[in-house]
Amino acid sequence: MKLVIAADHAGFPLKEDVRAYLETKGHEVVDLGAYTGDQPDDYPDFAEKLGEAILAGVAKKGVLICGSGVGVCVAANKIPGIRAGMCHDTYSAHQGVEHDDMNVIVLGARIVGTALANELVDSFLAAKFISNEERFTRRYNKVLAIEARYQCGDGSNSKA
Repeated sequence: MKLVIAADHAGFPLKEDVRAYLETKGHEVVDLGAYTGDQPDDYPDFAEKLGEAILAGVAKKGVLICGSGVGVCVAANKIPGIRAGMCHDTYSAHQGVEHDDMNVIVLGARIVGTALANELVDSFLAAKFISNEERFTRRYNKVLAIEARYQCGDGSNSKA
């Protein structure tokens, strides 16, 4: 599977570990940065790069990492079409895809270690959206409707 991966400086070491792991599993991984962990940078920049790459069709799924996971998760979910979920357990990693069609897994580098991060990514990638169950499709469509109501034609995500 082709994936995109990105992290800020705080998530850089875990990104490198997860990227290498995914490549050993045969995945094609497009690394969108950061390319070093010793330069302070801003997590929204990497969340936006990853979201734009998914929307452009570079890959259908992505892995996004920062120190806690919270910042990149908030930023990524501002992008229409991105459904990012922060996961620190394997149940959430697969359930987010199965029930909510999550297309980005978010990890907190200061929260999870490499072994757990690899398990989380495996669980995320193995999962499929359960589109044949009416309740999941109904809920997913409601999420899309909310997104459409708040998306403005000027590229912003505000009703104001």
